[in-house]
Amino acid sequence: MSVDFQPVGIQITAFGLSFLLRYYGMLLMLGAIAAASVASRLLKIDRADSEVAWDGLIWVLVFGVIGARLYHVFTPSKSLLEQGITTGWYLTHPLDLINTTRGGLAMPGAIIGGVFGLYLFARRRKLPLGRLMDAAAPGVALAQAIGRWGNYVNQELYGPPTNLPWGIRIDPANRLPGYEPFERFHPLFLYESIWNLANFFFLLWLWRNYRDRLGSGDIFLTYLVTYPLGRFVLEFIRLDYVPAFGINFNQAVMLVVAVAAAVALYLRNRQVPVRPRKRRPKQA
Repeated sequence: MSVDFQPVGIQITAFGLSFLLRYYGMLLMLGAIAAASVASRLLKIDRADSEVAWDGLIWVLVFGVIGARLYHVFTPSKSLLEQGITTGWYLTHPLDLINTTRGGLAMPGAIIGGVFGLYLFARRRKLPLGRLMDAAAPGVALAQAIGRWGNYVNQELYGPPTNLPWGIRIDPANRLPGYEPFERFHPLFLYESIWNLANFFFLLWLWRNYRDRLGSGDIFLTYLVTYPLGRFVLEFIRLDYVPAFGINFNQAVMLVVAVAAAVALYLRNRQVPVRPRKRRPKQA
């Protein structure tokens, strides 16, 4: 057996077979495990069955990956469109349709698919969906903070050229058309990772201090405000965006989601009297 460390993953050859363990996939799995660990801990603190976080993880992963891939297929980025890779192209090339190494996954679709998977799991187990989503929200932000480093490994998700000390070098083969002469670019993946990490701590603080005063599902709705707002701002410097109807499609979606979630939070809580938080015994 031989193990070869490559820039994008670990090539393992054994018994005449060879396969590549991509760092991107490993980081995604690490993020998913971290999210489930956080959700499990929060459910335990809330005196609920902490094992449901692990039981529901497979549902969230399966439907999250499906949603992420489908969203990408129906919203190809600018660089793919310039190569002639459109939605119609994917639909007529079934093998590339399921080949996530070509084009990859899209976070908005992962969230949609993951929520749908959690809904099916909660319904199957007769569990309160809102409570599960609130416990999952901080972990989802943490998973995003971890997963974004997969974009660094793949040398993607970068911003305009820069001479700032934290600019990252992009190999010529991974530079977008028109940017071949430039060497260093804004690490957009890092900016989003930092935003998601800050969001994780904020949502965790919110869950620990205000979950008894908020309605079921309100913490997840808060996530649907904070994450899209950060993504909306960062899309201004994203080079390989999704063009549709003459606009940056993902940026428009983020704005709509953030506004809709904020309105939902307001309507759900405007006439709800503030309830005193119940004292809970400290956990050992």
